[in-house]
Amino acid sequence: MKKIITIISEKVSQAFAACGYDAAYGAVSVSNRPDLCQYQCNGALTAAKQFHKAPIVIAEEIAAALSGEDLFSLCEAVKPGFINISLNTAFLARYVYEMSRSEKFGMEPAGEPQTIVVDYGGPNVAKALHVGHLRPAIIGEAVKRILRYAGNEVIGDAHLGDWGLQIGLIITELRVRQPELPYFDESFAGEYPKEPPFTMSDLEEIYPYASEYSKTHEDYKEAARHATYLLQNGHRGYRALWEHIMTVSMNDLKKNYKKLNVEFDLWKKESDAQPYIPEMIQKMKDEGHAHISEGALVVDVKEESDTKEIPPCMILKSDGATLYNTTDLATIVERMKLFSPNQIIYVVDKRQSLYFEQIFRCARKTHLVNEDTKLTFLGFGTMNGRDGKPFKTRDGGVMRLEQLVQSIVDEVYEKMKDRDMPEEEIRRVAGQVGLAALKYGDLSNQASKDYIFDVERFTSFEGNTGPYILYTMVRIKSILGRLDGAEASMPEPSKRSYGTEETNWLLTLSRFADTVERAAAELAPHKLCQYIYELANVFNSFYHGNKILTEADEAKKAEWIGLLQTTLAVLQTCIDLLAFEAPDRM
Repeated sequence: MKKIITIISEKVSQAFAACGYDAAYGAVSVSNRPDLCQYQCNGALTAAKQFHKAPIVIAEEIAAALSGEDLFSLCEAVKPGFINISLNTAFLARYVYEMSRSEKFGMEPAGEPQTIVVDYGGPNVAKALHVGHLRPAIIGEAVKRILRYAGNEVIGDAHLGDWGLQIGLIITELRVRQPELPYFDESFAGEYPKEPPFTMSDLEEIYPYASEYSKTHEDYKEAARHATYLLQNGHRGYRALWEHIMTVSMNDLKKNYKKLNVEFDLWKKESDAQPYIPEMIQKMKDEGHAHISEGALVVDVKEESDTKEIPPCMILKSDGATLYNTTDLATIVERMKLFSPNQIIYVVDKRQSLYFEQIFRCARKTHLVNEDTKLTFLGFGTMNGRDGKPFKTRDGGVMRLEQLVQSIVDEVYEKMKDRDMPEEEIRRVAGQVGLAALKYGDLSNQASKDYIFDVERFTSFEGNTGPYILYTMVRIKSILGRLDGAEASMPEPSKRSYGTEETNWLLTLSRFADTVERAAAELAPHKLCQYIYELANVFNSFYHGNKILTEADEAKKAEWIGLLQTTLAVLQTCIDLLAFEAPDRM
């Protein structure tokens, strides 16, 4: 089933061609003046330059050529050369009817499905998730789901930090606190204990302490560096401790990501890329890409067209140690060998754009990826407090992610605690609504933009918020629930007149496929948020002006009920793509 904007564009393109112009000028877009028309074509403005005619003359020719089309209720030329278009409501009703009966509401499968790896999450092991982990998790999850719905094979990877100095610091501090552990006995040859000698709470206390202590005690930091070196070179006891750290951390991470409704397909780690490093480095040397500069092994990535300085990409430090650069490049090698992806997307803080520019250039220059493999940096902005600064706790510390989630759930509970519902249900629904408030509050912003974390605004049941979207869905469920279980599906549209609210409702529904395709193409979950807010608004406007269940015209009532079902199903699909859920009542 074609997108509605494709159908319109084809008609207008045919008119351009019939009038002797290039059909490409017939591209149509949603009107930026919905008070005047539903769609617009600006092709006459561009064609005027090629054909040396006044734009309005060309626009009038096209409007005249389209005047007999049943598809349009309006097709007029407007100075200086716009073509304003509105659709015949009977056509809209028929389109939505067909859409309701189609798989994925008429969204066509991807012509050339892509294999895409989405790298998001990026937590370090042995640390609690904090507010800084929120945006990559929920943006990445939404992008993954939208791309997958669009017909691609999408692999979401958590990409854990598990191989750096932080592990050496933990091992060093454990050695100070529990020197009797067998992991530190070089002569120990037996089986190491299966139970970890620490809990996640222990690790969350040990790492910050060790990190802070190492800043003022160089001998301690050196011991941690040496422990990291031994770990990375196969020290038996340290490897066993590392496995304990991974087990404890992974269990905690999976539990907390599950609360966010974030699901990774892969839990790959920095350490997984280590086996690929030696061959990768040798290849860079053999092909003449890597050279020594001030003792370090680097690859020059600066290009002649650069207007700002782009430093070389360092592969090995002067002491032969690897860096994040090395691991990230080796991870690209691993992904190419395992999945041969058409695209790898990194959902990362936008302040790391220069770093990833170096990595991407290095990967291309050294032929770690195919020529047509896309490497995409999806940089996100900062979540700020009301003071405009990065979000902190009241005492200025970094807030744990579970505390942030709980704070917004508690706010929703306060607004719902007087509802005529069992306490257990109120708590459960507050959890669903709170998560929707948090996710929608974030995702409704363009990913690259900074935004203010405002609990009061995010949890409002009115306006452009998650709770408003859910409340709309609950309202529809309530209406459908009063049908006494009678099955009703969208009937074929009857020949009748349609009011303004109903026309707007049909028009918004018809734009579902186009919205999802644009959200996928632009990696832009906020476009889906804009769509469901508009759909909720047009439905609520219709609801307040019409009595659906008491409508006397049975044919009209049946169509409305079908529209309700389709709207609920579309909204349900959209919030699933954004990775939150709707309760049955609020």
